[in-house]
Amino acid sequence: MHLVLQGGSDSDQEELDALTLQLRERLLELDVDDVELKRSGDVPVGAKPVDAIAVGALAVTLAPIALRSVLDLVRTWIENRPVRTIALTLGEDSLELEAASSADQQRLIEAFLAAHPPQTDSGAGQAD
Repeated sequence: MHLVLQGGSDSDQEELDALTLQLRERLLELDVDDVELKRSGDVPVGAKPVDAIAVGALAVTLAPIALRSVLDLVRTWIENRPVRTIALTLGEDSLELEAASSADQQRLIEAFLAAHPPQTDSGAGQAD
């Protein structure tokens, strides 16, 4: 799963970077395998590896059963932060949570979860 934070009109890159790290720490408290800062592509020759980190982007590795807890955390986390939107991508599907009512966000999450039910067989893969 990939998460991308988009700041409000008055957000700067440094603030968005700090918010991304805060969300990463909160996600790591859940039952996820890993949460990494997402790279923006190939590192140009001579560039520092940190230059290739995409601001506001995280790659979350999780078992399908953990999807609901991740979505619930993101929904509540965005409510009191200067983040305009968090875009989530899982495979070919995406979901954008924004400064909408809690009920509207919950409806979006339920529809997304319905399209991605946890697999109960032992051959279930991981979402990334």
